[in-house]
Amino acid sequence: MITSVPAASTALDIPETLIRRFDTLGPRYTSYPTADRFHTGFTAQSYVQYLQQRASAQQKAPLSLYIHIPFCASLCYYCACNKVITKDRSRSARYLAYLEKELKLVLQHLPVRETVSQLHLGGGTPTFLSHDELRQLMAMLRAHFDFSVDAEISIEIDPRTVDTETLALLQQLGFNRTSLGVQDFDADVQKAVHRIQDFAMVERTIRESREFGFSSINFDLIYGLPKQNLDSFTRTLDQVIELAPDRIALYNYAHLPTRFKPQRRIAEADLPSAEQRLQIFLMSLRRLIEAGYVYIGLDHFAKPDDGLARAMADGSLHRNFQGYTTRSDCDLIALGLSSIGKLGQSYVQNLRTLDEYYQALDEGVLPVEKGIHLVDEDVQRREIIMDLMCSNGLNYAQLSERFQLDFKVHFAQELRMLRTYEESGLLAFDQDDVRVLPKGRFFVRAFAMIFDQFLSEQTTAKYSKLI
Repeated sequence: MITSVPAASTALDIPETLIRRFDTLGPRYTSYPTADRFHTGFTAQSYVQYLQQRASAQQKAPLSLYIHIPFCASLCYYCACNKVITKDRSRSARYLAYLEKELKLVLQHLPVRETVSQLHLGGGTPTFLSHDELRQLMAMLRAHFDFSVDAEISIEIDPRTVDTETLALLQQLGFNRTSLGVQDFDADVQKAVHRIQDFAMVERTIRESREFGFSSINFDLIYGLPKQNLDSFTRTLDQVIELAPDRIALYNYAHLPTRFKPQRRIAEADLPSAEQRLQIFLMSLRRLIEAGYVYIGLDHFAKPDDGLARAMADGSLHRNFQGYTTRSDCDLIALGLSSIGKLGQSYVQNLRTLDEYYQALDEGVLPVEKGIHLVDEDVQRREIIMDLMCSNGLNYAQLSERFQLDFKVHFAQELRMLRTYEESGLLAFDQDDVRVLPKGRFFVRAFAMIFDQFLSEQTTAKYSKLI
């Protein structure tokens, strides 16, 4: 055995042979089809058609908004996000003006004022914006949308860029969730990835966030970074557990220097081995569960009273481009550079460079780079994959009724492939359904891959390890 990993109140022994079986690569399924399958045949006009379909629909899906703020004042070497490194604060003012242009183009096709149930500001560094710019952005959104009473309004913050006044402003503007990029508290690791933020800085940020009433605080952590080892990350987890964030996302660092230029500044000799990374993950899993966190799936953990844990318990857990979420399947309007939206049976992604983005909007055209239309089969497989990723299992009768087909016949080959995981205690089968067992939650990506019809087609994407 590698280690004993408790899930909920049950200690789960995960054999080394089982771990090795999943030592492969695969998508994270924040969407299906995955973003590497988007294509330029999906155009701005395609997006307009889906906006118009939503406008004319008698019953509309709940609406979410995502705003991408690409600017960062300094470069983190590990980062694979689409970003613009600059200390010129005037650049964000121009960007906000173009965000408004994009929003107005979108709203030309959504003439009825809508209510938003979820808003997320990501980046980049959203707190790169000045206080006046944050006010301007939220005023712009509220001028065009209503927000539900229980709307989840979240923002990614860099502890190095916020002070007490910033947190107070965010609370006044309606934000109720924050996500902090912590990554690692070890000084050597922080130096190796060019992100210096000491424990006291993060402690102040989370303490003041709680004082201002933020209902859920998330930490992003990364394992597999240069200079990291089991002992150093154990110390980081000691500090994380002391601060007790409501949610934790524990990401596996993907070193792809040929694709992400900043990663070329990381010395590969400083990276922990695959075996060390595995031990760090398993130790982290054990420590966080022992500290009272619920394992949500993949790399997400939450306190039992957090909305994510409650959603997992009642079967309403969902997954989107920000990871696991408490909200049911929403249409997502995404604004800004490289942002990805979802409307009906489509996904749409914006242009990736500022010059292209600005040029399209100057021409009065939605800044679409690519996207994809989903046929009915794609929609069915998306629902199955999301059920598995959220560990809801598969109920044959419900899915047959929803899809208007015999689920067991239509997906007979996939169900046979799923059966291979039964003997390892990962899945349970009976006449009515497939259930994901507690130990199986660690391997949901592998189950989802069975239903992915696109995996046999070549792609340029570099997927991450399943474990």
